[in-house]
Amino acid sequence: MIIRSIHNSLQKDFFRGKAIIIMGPRQSGKTTLINHLLHDRKYIRFNGDEADVRNILSGTTSASLRALIGSHKMVFIDEAQRIKNIGITLKLFTDEIPHVQVVATGSSALDLASEVNEPLTGRKYEYHLYPLSFKEMVNHHGLLEEKRQLAQRLIFGYYPEIVSHPPDQLRNLKDLADSYLYKDLLSLETIKKPALLEKILKAIALQVGHEVSFHEVGQLVGADYATVEKYVDLLEKAYVLFSLPALSRNVRNEIKKGRKIYFYDNGIRNAVIGNFQPITSRTDIGALWENFLISERMKKVAYDRMYAAKYFWRTTQQQEIDYLEEVNQEFYAFEMKWNPKAKAKFSKTFLNAYPVISSQVVNQDNYQDFLL
Repeated sequence: MIIRSIHNSLQKDFFRGKAIIIMGPRQSGKTTLINHLLHDRKYIRFNGDEADVRNILSGTTSASLRALIGSHKMVFIDEAQRIKNIGITLKLFTDEIPHVQVVATGSSALDLASEVNEPLTGRKYEYHLYPLSFKEMVNHHGLLEEKRQLAQRLIFGYYPEIVSHPPDQLRNLKDLADSYLYKDLLSLETIKKPALLEKILKAIALQVGHEVSFHEVGQLVGADYATVEKYVDLLEKAYVLFSLPALSRNVRNEIKKGRKIYFYDNGIRNAVIGNFQPITSRTDIGALWENFLISERMKKVAYDRMYAAKYFWRTTQQQEIDYLEEVNQEFYAFEMKWNPKAKAKFSKTFLNAYPVISSQVVNQDNYQDFLL
């Protein structure tokens, strides 16, 4: 069992009078985590993928819920985003059956977040669970062993099934990408062209590390700006992608509305473009390295509850900083370089315009400091 970063916090939040909501991509380990936490407790589990469960838990009453759970003190609702009016059902648990702890998981922020936010205002603890992280794996088998796995992680990523079964990683990753990427999205009426979704995703995968123009992506795949924007928004809410906005405040020639887009997992990115060649044969190692570092840092920021705003910075003269964190109106600047011998100069324009606490080049020699 690989202990997840949110394990202890979750345990401490049991029986504090609020519902616990865990969101994250499919196959990221949500069910495994909850089953492990509850293994020595008496609990009842409902799976929102099952039609009869959806019927029972949609539009129910507190009396019906009491009869349904019997003497159980803990209730686990898996794939809760599939259940209509799940927010009202969870509210009934917290308000009318307060001695019972309810835990709900979901793989689509689009559905679950919108369902629970209003009914559960002040009544929930919310967590996100991502694929396994560098820090979790270091805690599991040590820093030296995890650093030895770097080439593997850059190509195949951190999904639990991929990490746990290396001999089957290629087959499992392809299956995971095909089913996980589209299962939630293709159930939406707004996604009318699955082939277009795949084209957009591939176009973005080939632009990792670069500023993404929805207009240019649209021209490439034969869609308008609004369609590309809508599909990317849905891919973010399904935990496939996340965006890094451009910082623009003090310098006249800063780009105003740019964004970089990254994948939550390197393995999924490589599956989208169909390239699993080893890093020694890759021409896109810089993009792999940047996606790996920024996605892993994103997990660290979330799990450590660091209140940092995240950006990249660029001017029309092509001055650029890969990654910035703003904490208390002060900045930490990072440049990502795969080659430890590569030099990086931090723009004096940026350093003079903003209060910068530190600037650091992140490479193979020191990346553990950035991620731990």
